[in-house]
Amino acid sequence: MPAVTVVIPTLAADAILEECVRSVEAQTFADLEIIVVDNSGRGLAQKLLEGRRVRIIINQQNVGYGAAINQAVRESSAPWIAVLNDDTVTHSNYLEAMMTAVEPRPDAGMVAPRILLQGRDALDSAGMLLCADGTAKQRGHGGKPDSYPRKQEILLPSGCAALYRREMFDEVGGFDERFFLYCEDTDLGLRARWKAWECLYVPDAIVEHRYSHSAGKASVLKAYNVERNRLFVAVKDLPVPMLLTMPFVAGLRYFWHLIYAARGRGAAAEMQRSEGGVWQMPGCVLRAWAALIPNLRPLLADRRRIKRTRRLTPKQFSRIVRRYSISPRQVARQ
Repeated sequence: MPAVTVVIPTLAADAILEECVRSVEAQTFADLEIIVVDNSGRGLAQKLLEGRRVRIIINQQNVGYGAAINQAVRESSAPWIAVLNDDTVTHSNYLEAMMTAVEPRPDAGMVAPRILLQGRDALDSAGMLLCADGTAKQRGHGGKPDSYPRKQEILLPSGCAALYRREMFDEVGGFDERFFLYCEDTDLGLRARWKAWECLYVPDAIVEHRYSHSAGKASVLKAYNVERNRLFVAVKDLPVPMLLTMPFVAGLRYFWHLIYAARGRGAAAEMQRSEGGVWQMPGCVLRAWAALIPNLRPLLADRRRIKRTRRLTPKQFSRIVRRYSISPRQVARQ
């Protein structure tokens, strides 16, 4: 039984995936296995990775990011699960650095590496921050690579590259497969936080990322899925006071999106340049809120389960979230 199972879901299954796999094979930490979950629907990964020591799960269709990882976890018995986007490249000691950091911390169920923007002298993520409406954003995105040089506790890791303790992963029930694309890492991390699991940021563990290679940096697809799943996170995971104020905080964020779009900044402006206008955003928002309605009953059932099994009080949880918060204006500006 390996100590770590590295799971790489893929949709394109192209040369970028092969580069990712090669970087994992070159790790200084050798007690690992690699499982690639092929969501291409055409079995592309098997031909691409022929001859490599990689287990491949072939799906007949794209089952989504969280479902793909859950599949691999069921096929594994390793005590640690490392997840990677297929558009990442790991530095050779990334696993060793994370495993060394987490060894003396039995309370840590999640580990976040330092994720750099590939080809740019900039940071992608040093963990995640949470807005009061349930929106999660990468801490330090676009900043200097050495912005967060010290190992420290953070809120939760980005699903782009993260290490999860199996005990924690199984206890919270894995990824919620309804999310399909985006925010499933936020949901998992917050559920783990309710159960008092900690998260470590390890800057010596370095991963390079081609940002939004699969769905585009700013697109209608991304805007809809992020907004819908942000609502799922809010209903499932936020304490009652935050949930009640969520619509007002979201409204403030929409306002700042429009302001920054007019200034040519932020994701809204990027959508305006790439997909023909910021006025597609209201449609995305309305469709996202409409998608919440048929999912409301099961989400509320999940919320009750979290309440029954939590180890933190709402006050303790809120205190943690405030410590790692981001304002609606900062969200719109990124």
